[in-house]
Parts: sequence; structure tokens; C-alpha cells
Amino acid sequence: MLSRTVRLVGLVFALVLASAGGLRAHDPSAVPLSWNREISRLVFDKCASCHRPGGTSFSLMTYQDAQPRLTEIKESVLKRQMPPWGAVKGFGDFRNDQGLTQEQIALVTDWVEGGASRGGNRNVLPPTPKFVTPAAFTLPADAIAVSGHLVLRNAVVLDGVFPERIPKGASPQIVAALPDGSVRPLVWLYEYSDSTRHPFLFRKPVHLPAGTTIRGVPAGSKLFLLTTS
Repeated sequence: MLSRTVRLVGLVFALVLASAGGLRAHDPSAVPLSWNREISRLVFDKCASCHRPGGTSFSLMTYQDAQPRLTEIKESVLKRQMPPWGAVKGFGDFRNDQGLTQEQIALVTDWVEGGASRGGNRNVLPPTPKFVTPAAFTLPADAIAVSGHLVLRNAVVLDGVFPERIPKGASPQIVAALPDGSVRPLVWLYEYSDSTRHPFLFRKPVHLPAGTTIRGVPAGSKLFLLTTS
């Protein structure tokens, strides 16, 4: 019964993703998209913390930076490799979600496929963002390690999860199976990379009673449950 419930949860979210794939963020018959007006804002918000001079990857701070990489940009966002969020949207709700929405992905692809216009009015460019190096994530001492299935001996309140080691190419659905037979989705990892490992912090605390089983962590992987104090 439990495995069937988990499969149904996964199927529902897969169908949601498939249907979302048809959404378009921009009417092609409307004013053409441009770097100056729409795309620069999205890049500054979602990409430039890494893709900038002095950042961890090549710069995308200007139209001149982005123009030679149009195909790479389009393919990366379509594959959800960039930004490197690494999880399926809608399977769990996270306050630190940095992944692109389906509408934002459509915005980028429409811009590239429409000729990647720079736009003539430079006055609509947003201000250049200021960057603050975020503090490195420190694993709390009371984090609970999970490798394979884990049955909770005590009730816990989760603030998030931290995948430390996940096999390349794996797409595990991590769920909490409660003693009453219900299932809580925690995180569905997709295109997650250990090289950009980070926590997934829930928007609201997740209360799990004693006897809850954490399922879906692949063999050879390690994931930590981040509990609230």
C-alpha cells in the first residue's frame, strides 16, 4: 500500500511537470523580448551571483557576455541545470528555492529563439546588483543522517534536508511515510550535483511523529535531516 502511494505521489507531480511544459511566459505576437528589459533582470536575480567577474563561473553580466553563449544558456535552463537548484518544483515547498519557474524557462527560450534582441532603450536596464558572499553552510550537530530507509524513534520537526552525497544522474524521491499511512513529500532531487551541494529549507516546519519512515535515499547516498531546536 505504501509503495503504491509513493508511486502515485510521483506520478501526480510528473504529470504536473508535463502539463507545465506547455506553458509560455510570453506572447510572441506582443512586444519582442529583449536583454535590456526582461532577460537582464532574470539573469541578475538568478544567475549573476556566480556568473560575474570574480564569480565562480563565466560572466553573464552584460549582453556582450551572454550573446556568444545563447545556445548554452537555452540548453542549460531547459535541462534545469542552471541555476543549479537540483530539485523538482512542487515536490516539497522551500523558502530558499533558486530554481527557475516554467514561465521563466519559457521566457529565456522565447528570447533566444526570437533572435535574442538586445533592445534599443538602455534606460530600462536594471541597476547592477551588489553581491554579498553567502556564509558557507554548516551542518548542525543534531542533524540526522539517512542512508537507505530510516525509522524515526522520536518525533522531530524538520527545517529542511541536506543531500551530502547523491549518485550522479540519480533522481530520488525522498518521502516521509507516517505511521497513519499518509506520505509527506520531502524533496525530489533532479540534476542535483554534489559539487554544488546545498540544503533544501522548508517554507514551513515539517512535523514527523515517532515511527515515521524516511524512504527514497538511494543506497550509497547520504542525506541529513535538519531538525529545529
